[in-house]
Amino acid sequence: MDRVRTIFHSPDAEQEYEPLERDEEVRRPVVNLPGEGKITEPYSRTEYFIFIMLGISQLWAWNMFLAAAPYFQSRFRDNKQILDSFQSAIVSVGCVTNLFSTLILSRLQLEADYPRRIIVALLTNLAVFTLLSISTVFTDMSSVSYLSFTLFMVFSTSVATGLCQNGAFAFASSFGRPEYIQGIMTGQAIAGVLPVIAQIASVWAIPTGDRSSAELQVLAEARTTTNSAFIYFLTAAAVSVITLFVTMPLVRKHKRITASNMMASIDTLEQSRRSVGMRELYRKLFWLAASVFMCFAVTMFFPVFTSKVLSVVPEAKAPRGLTPPVFIPLGFLVWNAGDLAGRLSTGIPYFVTTRPRLLFFYSVLRIGFLPLYYLCNIDGKGAIIKSDVFYLGIVQLFFGATNGWLGSLCMMDAGKWVEEEEREAAGSFMVLNLVGGLTAGSLLSFAVANAH
Repeated sequence: MDRVRTIFHSPDAEQEYEPLERDEEVRRPVVNLPGEGKITEPYSRTEYFIFIMLGISQLWAWNMFLAAAPYFQSRFRDNKQILDSFQSAIVSVGCVTNLFSTLILSRLQLEADYPRRIIVALLTNLAVFTLLSISTVFTDMSSVSYLSFTLFMVFSTSVATGLCQNGAFAFASSFGRPEYIQGIMTGQAIAGVLPVIAQIASVWAIPTGDRSSAELQVLAEARTTTNSAFIYFLTAAAVSVITLFVTMPLVRKHKRITASNMMASIDTLEQSRRSVGMRELYRKLFWLAASVFMCFAVTMFFPVFTSKVLSVVPEAKAPRGLTPPVFIPLGFLVWNAGDLAGRLSTGIPYFVTTRPRLLFFYSVLRIGFLPLYYLCNIDGKGAIIKSDVFYLGIVQLFFGATNGWLGSLCMMDAGKWVEEEEREAAGSFMVLNLVGGLTAGSLLSFAVANAH
């Protein structure tokens, strides 16, 4: 390990790439705002909880679309072409829209009102999922019409996700507390765990029924998926309302502090936030940006493999917990639980490193998880390592944990490598690289899925 650290920590090179603030020294602020440069805003558990809620709201909407896949299958069952391609269409529209909205927002720095972006995003998600909840009642719509409606909802919520990600990370960065960034990342992981638990519970809630009455069971399952989707969508709307409610006091506090600071000096108004070019941010944050891009690009392969890996126990002999309707969501649950544990671990000093080049090295090493999936039971064709424990306890758990750990450290460290007035821009810049990694990974994973 010391040899690896030596390779990725050249003394000469690091002189051009070092944090602007160290624990043992007090940094002189470039912009002298009243109250700034003296002490950082004190840590608040209440504010940390608010940023957790912002993290949950960012990905809850997207995870609701994934959890409602059985509902969409029932809505599109009369059109095989749409049935086979609707998931790819949802993912493609979501990723591309999120990428371009994040790119545009990252270029609008100087006049940006980041709290307002958060509020607009939450209101948009509230409207989207209220409409989706209502749509579950109108079951007579054709598959083509409902697909068009669904994709427009995906487009809208992806724009909202871009607004919320850009606004929340920039907003958190302005407080100068890495813990708040970690709170957002933790909230995102929670948003991945809870919907999967709900999905598994909904499967267990469906009785096995009498196999002889297949037609009646199909109708019963269709009603069940519709009711589940209604609950999913209504829950997403409720999450937006709750997040909006708890965020408003923090937004008002931020505006009061900003207004107080701005009244002290006209020069402050002009200097407190300056537009920072992409080239300058890449120069200061290259290794962190590359690390978060690589981390999430590799991560996007996991949904493709997880949806294909089955238990090594044959379905005819397997208990209900190892049948595909339960085992596949269980794979997602273990991965997301590992992701959550990895993000929480960054709150423990022992698991924290501030060497960006080393983080990039670790992000490249994660590619090694991908071949491990081919040792498992993909599509029921047999496993080289005949063990569900290997798949769930080694591959899924540690693949998720390394994603949460690496992603959180990259996002938390960005504010340490830029000037104080560049923190908000750095936060939105890192989100851009994160979303870019997700988009690149999703496109590459589709190629792998089609080639397999």
